[in-house]
Amino acid sequence: MKSGTLGRLAMVSGMALAAAGIAAPAAAQKIDNSYICVFKEGTVARGQERAQANAAAANAGGNVNHVYTRAIRGFAANMSARGAAQMQASNPRIAYCEQDQVVKTAQGKPGGGSTGSASETTPWGIARVGGGQTGATGRAFVIDSGVDLDHPDLNVNTGMSRSFTREKNADDGNGHGTHVAGTIAAIANNNIGVVGVAAGAEIVAVKVLTRSGSGSNSGVIAGVDYVAQVGRAGDVANMSLGGGVSTTLDNAVINAAAGGVKFVLAAGNESDNADNHSPARANGPNVFTVSSFAQGDNWSSFSNFGNPPVDYAEPGSSIYSTYKGGGYATLSGTSMAAPHLAGLLLLGPVRSGGTVKGDPDGNPDTIGIR
Repeated sequence: MKSGTLGRLAMVSGMALAAAGIAAPAAAQKIDNSYICVFKEGTVARGQERAQANAAAANAGGNVNHVYTRAIRGFAANMSARGAAQMQASNPRIAYCEQDQVVKTAQGKPGGGSTGSASETTPWGIARVGGGQTGATGRAFVIDSGVDLDHPDLNVNTGMSRSFTREKNADDGNGHGTHVAGTIAAIANNNIGVVGVAAGAEIVAVKVLTRSGSGSNSGVIAGVDYVAQVGRAGDVANMSLGGGVSTTLDNAVINAAAGGVKFVLAAGNESDNADNHSPARANGPNVFTVSSFAQGDNWSSFSNFGNPPVDYAEPGSSIYSTYKGGGYATLSGTSMAAPHLAGLLLLGPVRSGGTVKGDPDGNPDTIGIR
């Protein structure tokens, strides 16, 4: 559990960051003519969010793409920069509008794919954290590229699964989300493939990235908002993705986690301070950021660092897990580390299994185990 002020509405200037000895946030990849707008508190009645969003966007010459009602209250719309500025200046219900940004998977080095082994194997990361156990009562929301909905090694709740991309089906055309899901909860004792940390736990696909492995903050926030609506205490949401700093995305995660769902965030793969990336930098109750290590507890060279916001380090180099098309693959990245912790949180309290070797910030991250 973390506490802190990063991800709140207050913005820190580049000069203040430099004075504190922290590198300035990485340049974000902006999306032209796409904005996320947040309502001022107390100005829009419950149930009126869509009507007010449509009216506000129409007055600005825009069209609404997403409406948010729980994690944040607001909307995303296609409109010009001038339209967004005019909305902020003239609409008393709008607190601010933030330009949309590109979000991508937090995958480092890709590995090879395969159809899996004839008999079940336990990947090294699962063994290191004491996984492969059953008994999880919560669900794992995989906020990612979707999940292979009929993978024989996964227990997917297809009825609850949703897509918040232009690809309307929650099925995984990329493979990344399926890989994450397998590390969390691949089925045990079925004589195929692999076993996950919380073996057989229920997976809900929340698709916010397309088959290319990329998406937008506006779509990711829609996925977080969905989890805030349907999730319950005991559930876990895994976010193995990231991009430039976004106050709105950070706040959405913090607010959704306050409802009881534990959010697990990949630290990112830029060999950089995780404070420079969203949602990795988000802090709050039930929010956990995860760095990566390789076999031998050695730091993964690609992993972002910094504590805060990093809470735990987990296995993230050369991780074998489920993949799209009913297959299996080996991938590396903090994307692969985060779901180890997600699985652990589904099983109960996380214990310390020591610390990583070679943490670049000089404050070695704790290895979370069962």
